[in-house]
Amino acid sequence: MKARHIPNLISILRVLLVVPLAFFLLSKSYLMAFGLFFLAGISDALDGYLARRFNWSSHLGALLDPVGDKLLMITSYLILGGQEHLPIWLVVTVILRDVIIVTGGLAYRVMIGEVVIEPIFSSKINTVLQISLMAVVLFSLSIVTIPVLIIQLMIYLVLMSTVVSGTCYMILWGQRAIQSHTSAEKEGME
Repeated sequence: MKARHIPNLISILRVLLVVPLAFFLLSKSYLMAFGLFFLAGISDALDGYLARRFNWSSHLGALLDPVGDKLLMITSYLILGGQEHLPIWLVVTVILRDVIIVTGGLAYRVMIGEVVIEPIFSSKINTVLQISLMAVVLFSLSIVTIPVLIIQLMIYLVLMSTVVSGTCYMILWGQRAIQSHTSAEKEGME
């Protein structure tokens, strides 16, 4: 194995963490779940650092990294929502945003052409807030109880950032579609 494949290996290991994380969440072993969630966060930072620092980025890594992140987050949100540690309306909103983004990307690909996926600023904020909320909830369930007011505040911040980020992506896909359509019309006139 070449050193340049290390970030991909780390991303694959993060994807594989989804199963034990789900097991520990379902069995309410929150300390173990918190530990795995923390490990996943460190692995995410490490593979990103290695890919950037040594220029070890790849197409596979560009796919594996967000897939691993989304699988961990969706699994965690679904289970903790089902256990009533997170409101179901938040879980639905978080998942619906991702469905809208993926559907928009697929529709763009089918109707217009190549999709360039670049995380936008509001999406990065949303990701940080979603991960922070999950970490705080797991920390509260496993180590030290966090005041409900703090968790509720974080829930509403995640809701707000999820809606803003999803809306920004819809606007972005729409603008790209309009630009593509306008460019195609101009080429047709020439």
